[in-house]
Amino acid sequence: MKYYAKPIAKLIGRLTKLPGIGPKSAQRLAFYIMNDSDEEAEELIEAIRDVKDKIGYCDICNNLTEHERCNICSNEERNQSVICIVESPKDIVAMEKTGEYNGLYHVLHGSISPMEGVGPDDIEIKDLLSRVKEGEVEEVILATDPNVEGEATAMYIARLLNPLGITASRIAHGLPVGGDLEYADEVTLSKALEGRKQV
Repeated sequence: MKYYAKPIAKLIGRLTKLPGIGPKSAQRLAFYIMNDSDEEAEELIEAIRDVKDKIGYCDICNNLTEHERCNICSNEERNQSVICIVESPKDIVAMEKTGEYNGLYHVLHGSISPMEGVGPDDIEIKDLLSRVKEGEVEEVILATDPNVEGEATAMYIARLLNPLGITASRIAHGLPVGGDLEYADEVTLSKALEGRKQV
């Protein structure tokens, strides 16, 4: 960084803190921003300010929104009897892109991870239980990540829902479309076999 003027070095340093941005990418972005028009740079600054000032969490599902309730919770045409549990608002976007799901969501904002000091009280499980007890929920779909933390979180929530008479289902795991069997690990193959269905 000693080769750059302080403002450029500072911008590169800030950009390097973004996920997935290494020093070379940060340098390219910094020079792009520096060479961009004043109007474009101002629009970028305004977009960042808007996100910081106007975006919060939905009062019901913890999704990102600029209102008290997100557009999914506000939509009365969605199936109110099914809630899909996800770890992050990004997961909602992935689910919505499929066009296959028409229920509601609940964002945990993380997963149980004792190694990182994250317990059940550190994620949004209490809100979920309140929703389930108060509402007309019949099924909860556990769509946490297919890793150790995601599996532990799904199992923990399923145990909490069982006494309430709520059906808890887990999304299927297995081979990705276009994947080769020979490159799949044992756990993925095992999950694919468990989740097989008749054709």
